[in-house]
Amino acid sequence: MTTTPACPKCGFTHNCICDQCPTLQSQAHFVLLQHPNEQHKDTNTGKLMQHSLPHCEQYTWNRVEPPQALLDLIANKNYQPWVVFPHDEAITGEQFRAQTTPRDGNIQPLFILLDATWQEAKKMLRKSKWLNNLPCLVLTNTAPSSYQLRRNQQEGNLCTCEVGIELLNLLGQSQDAEQLHTYFTHFISVFHADKSGHRYQK
Repeated sequence: MTTTPACPKCGFTHNCICDQCPTLQSQAHFVLLQHPNEQHKDTNTGKLMQHSLPHCEQYTWNRVEPPQALLDLIANKNYQPWVVFPHDEAITGEQFRAQTTPRDGNIQPLFILLDATWQEAKKMLRKSKWLNNLPCLVLTNTAPSSYQLRRNQQEGNLCTCEVGIELLNLLGQSQDAEQLHTYFTHFISVFHADKSGHRYQK
């Protein structure tokens, strides 16, 4: 019996969603700092950002050896790095907007998202001294998460792609945010049908 291979991009076997992938226009830079446990999870939503955003890079987190390419980005004076995480000293989205003035137009925000479970993300931040000196940004007043693909999803937490959507909204890029949200919603809707071997039907 011949096994149908999964799409190498979206990972679905029976319901490829690559034709639904938007081409977003945001010039903001996003980094997915991915825990090694996330690399082969089909429930990972960070890949949706990588597929659709023009400036979204992924690096694998290593406690002992930080990715040099990411260290170089953080040191680049053209970027202002932000670790998106609810740290005690994190600034809110409202404070971020107030601090981002027109004179900063030549400096691009570099949003670093910890692409991991909530428990793993806390450990990543705690064990990464090279991240500790970077300012943190916390997202507040967000809508409840639509992500229900993992049993350990905690109330109030957003998945990686939802964080990306909220950041686009924070930047005032509502059209990109809406397109990414539509792509994410389609991914969620198709997921269970595909994993059970069925064609998705609206």
